Amino acid sequence: MEVRLSILDQSPIAQGSDAHTALAQTAKIAELAERLGYTRFWVSEHHDASSLAGSTPEVLLAHLGARTSAIRLGSGGVMLPHYSAYKVAENFRMLEALYPGRIDVGLGRAPGGLPIATRALQEGRAREISYSQQVDDLRAYLTDTLPDDHRFAGIHATPRVQTAPEIWLLGSSDVSARMAAAKGTAFMFARFINGEGGVDAVQAYRDSFVPSATLQAPVSSVAVFVICADTDAEAERIASSLDLALVLLASGKRADGTPLINDALAYPYTMYEEALRRENRKRMIVGSQATVKQQFHQLAMDYGVDEVMAVTTTAEFEHRVRSFELLAAALIEQV
Repeated sequence: MEVRLSILDQSPIAQGSDAHTALAQTAKIAELAERLGYTRFWVSEHHDASSLAGSTPEVLLAHLGARTSAIRLGSGGVMLPHYSAYKVAENFRMLEALYPGRIDVGLGRAPGGLPIATRALQEGRAREISYSQQVDDLRAYLTDTLPDDHRFAGIHATPRVQTAPEIWLLGSSDVSARMAAAKGTAFMFARFINGEGGVDAVQAYRDSFVPSATLQAPVSSVAVFVICADTDAEAERIASSLDLALVLLASGKRADGTPLINDALAYPYTMYEEALRRENRKRMIVGSQATVKQQFHQLAMDYGVDEVMAVTTTAEFEHRVRSFELLAAALIEQV
């Protein structure tokens, strides 16, 4: 079974590093992904985050488009409830005009930050529009199909172009899966957020999919944390940083970047934290090239998808690069 590979990059900031470095590394990873034959490269949206530099995917995507030439680029995702669907449509139409046929607009409804950041982002909003309505509006703006009875009938998202970005709904439950099915959009399950229920959610999406003007058949994928190294033992050592980062996040402890490996290995986990660390491993694939290849194929088979998106967070940039290189060598057929 052939499995297409993609990347979701969160622009992680390692402890002792800074956002400038993290964003430069994201650009290098995008260039690497294109050279290695990855299908798409997405970037994320997080607010008031000390360990992740990606806050505005549209701006970062414009930069990445200029650094690459063929790989699909997208948001994983834009947190639509914070914004006007019209403005998001204009942002992504601009990206589509600059890089036609290469843009994905991945949408989510999570806050992407603490409540205070949500309040700051939504300050001055005149009226509440449901997420479902926002998705409908965005697609209509992107395809120039706004209904005649729409509250903004006659308006167009500019620049007007002949092609439109692919629309993906992102989610970590069957709620988003069923919405994606009802609206006829592609669906990405975020296993790196929720290690449970993904198989059923993707199956529910396929079972209830309703064809739309922009997508005739269901398209689904799954995103998972991945750390691949030359040996299983080395992968486990590298993954200790991500283990600790996730535990600190769940405990409400604000980390100053991705913990360094030596600090993570020396961290005195409580019984509760150790149980949480083990539970978090459901969200991760960790191992050597052979181990990861087998688990990728099993994951794709379980979910019934032919594309898996890797989310790789390490304390050292070289380990990230090596992970993507090993993954590509194992799973991407070189022409």
